[in-house]
Amino acid sequence: MEIVKGFVEHIIYKNPQNGYGVINITSEGAEITCTGIFAGLDEGECIEANGAYVEHAVYGMQFKVDSFCVVVPEDAESVERYLGSGAIKGVGVALAARIVRRFGDDTFRIIEEEPHRLAEIKGISEKKAREIAEQVEEKKDVREAMIFLQKYGISNTLAIKIYDQYGTKLYGIMQENPYKLAEDIAGVGFRIADEIASKIGIHIDSDFRIRSGILYTLVQAGAEGHVYLPEGILLDRAAQMLGLSTEQIEPQIPNLAIDKKLVIKEKAGEKCVYSMNLYYAELNCARMLTELQRAFGDADRMGASELARLPQKLEELENENDMELDDLQKAAVTEAIKNGIFILSGGPGTGKTTTINMILRYFEKEGLDIFLAAPTGRAAKRMTEATGFEAKTIHRLLELNGAVSDDEKSFSGVHFEKNELNPLEADVVIIDEMSMVDIHLFQALLKAITPGTRLIMVGDRNQLPSVGAGQVLKDLMESRCFASVTLSKIFRQAGESDIVVNAHRINEGKEIALDNKSRDFFFLERNNINVIYKHIIVLITEKLPKYVNAGMYDIQVLTPMRKGPLGVETLNAILQRYLNPPSDEKTELPHGEGVLRLGDKVMQIKNNYQLEWEVVSRYGIAVDSGQGVFNGDVGIIKEINETARTVVVEYDDLKRVTYQIGALDEIELAYAITIHKSQGSEYPAVIMPLLTGPRLLMNRNLLYTGVTRAKKCVTILGSRETVKQMIANENEQKRYTGLKDRICEIMNETFGKE
Repeated sequence: MEIVKGFVEHIIYKNPQNGYGVINITSEGAEITCTGIFAGLDEGECIEANGAYVEHAVYGMQFKVDSFCVVVPEDAESVERYLGSGAIKGVGVALAARIVRRFGDDTFRIIEEEPHRLAEIKGISEKKAREIAEQVEEKKDVREAMIFLQKYGISNTLAIKIYDQYGTKLYGIMQENPYKLAEDIAGVGFRIADEIASKIGIHIDSDFRIRSGILYTLVQAGAEGHVYLPEGILLDRAAQMLGLSTEQIEPQIPNLAIDKKLVIKEKAGEKCVYSMNLYYAELNCARMLTELQRAFGDADRMGASELARLPQKLEELENENDMELDDLQKAAVTEAIKNGIFILSGGPGTGKTTTINMILRYFEKEGLDIFLAAPTGRAAKRMTEATGFEAKTIHRLLELNGAVSDDEKSFSGVHFEKNELNPLEADVVIIDEMSMVDIHLFQALLKAITPGTRLIMVGDRNQLPSVGAGQVLKDLMESRCFASVTLSKIFRQAGESDIVVNAHRINEGKEIALDNKSRDFFFLERNNINVIYKHIIVLITEKLPKYVNAGMYDIQVLTPMRKGPLGVETLNAILQRYLNPPSDEKTELPHGEGVLRLGDKVMQIKNNYQLEWEVVSRYGIAVDSGQGVFNGDVGIIKEINETARTVVVEYDDLKRVTYQIGALDEIELAYAITIHKSQGSEYPAVIMPLLTGPRLLMNRNLLYTGVTRAKKCVTILGSRETVKQMIANENEQKRYTGLKDRICEIMNETFGKE
């Protein structure tokens, strides 16, 4: 480890999101390029940095900084550089020179102890002297805070966040209850707070630690999809994580409820423990759904004469649009027209698209304003193609604003422009792929829909549930409080597809034919991992592109898991080597344990509401732009610019996103993805390697979802017995959610329904 000391001559680049930067410092007359995390650092400041010299292939020798601290300039020259750098507002180069000429090496002492003396200098009034002194004092406070926090292993980036939140009160908070950081500061979780607390010396059975650990356990449960945990499970999980007994933890649950940090509800004699935000998300959704339902009454909004004419109107629309609906589809259209809230469900090939199109034609003829949306860009694109009406992502429909809201701990730290104060101006809102919608997004959507607007939700409840917390579609249907129709008949054209037929057989727990007599559903019995690798590559590069008339990158490998020889991580490394091999013409960057290469197929793995995208015409002119790239979006690396330190990825609809090289932890290779990540997408051909895996993952629900992602061809490689076991395994990971209960409670209060 080496130490360099000098003043910051120039900040070449700094990422405002994570603090990563490249700076030039002058040290003993030499200029040194430094890289590292430099949040809160200004040009002109003096720093002492720990790190090591490294040789960069393009930029030459650099000093890689592990940690640094800002130090007070020790000589008149350094003081002048600092004051004239722009770090102190209102002091330029000329004024800095006059101040230092007057006070020399004593300048900082004068500013801190006798600030009124600055007014002795021409051009500085008493007011300006006070302002300069206040700024220097504030900078001093920041420096001292960062030095204090660094003692506990806190990075400069986090130290700045802590100082911005608490100011000089941070010393008391750190000594008494560092777990408060996890509650107040975005990006600080229990693990970080617990590590700080252990260095400070706070005991492991501290009430603060236990309370924070309980809240963190619920946050982890939310990441698994749960809205609440039964008290017994919560205690067991928290006890294991904290290294304490359940008896030590249990008293803090009612205390947290008293402090309005938790909500405790009884269900079948069992205590259910919710975090506040998730409990009220479900409660608010139930209330808003009730208001939408109330606006239409109990399905009697249409007059008797109108209802009597409805069958004739539908028949006319069928003739006009060359459509033919069966009785269940007609019932679905009728229910959608009569009710404020309607749910249309059904598996592949059951005529959901035809039904939606008839609903659209009816409302269009009535002169109503209709909005269509889906959770992902791919699902919205499919909806547009299937209906001829523009469909948007739900985020874009609600006009996502990537700017951080006043409450940074709120839903992802962003807000939607469309809400209860600025609702959607629509008569009908239709949402597709509802199984993917989590409770937070559903709440945001309902806020933007005014009573009197029809809400029509379409989805397949047998698909995997949302990545985020909740199981909205399933809870809505199981509440039985809203009109719904589940289509079940497989139509003739769809019935000719073994993808559709097998999907329904899988869902019903019936065995499927694996005899390769199908034109679109194939099975290759392969028990050797290396042979499976070889066949996947041959299928992608030679066999399937011609068979389904698609490019190599349109063929998607889906796997149940991330780890293991047939997991995402291993498969991506192998597929990258063969589908996008290295060459002198392809720039590449180190990324995790592998590389990212020009031309790679990649996926965004977390929602980023601040990332900006633009669509560029063939002449290089931006024709559209917006914010937000979402978990599951897939694109191609179009440019790696080492000089500008940027990577450009082109997503669906030609949306181009520029990533700073220091922020590439949000994307990963996507030649193979998990079945869960494929929700809402449809591919010309799907390849699924299924050999072995955890029983919890290898279930019917997962296999059904993977099969239904394919449009023209499914190929399974692996074990026949594994496929049979997955079909037989009904055990899905149970999700603890309460939306159904909240809906039934409020509906019963409002309408007297059981």
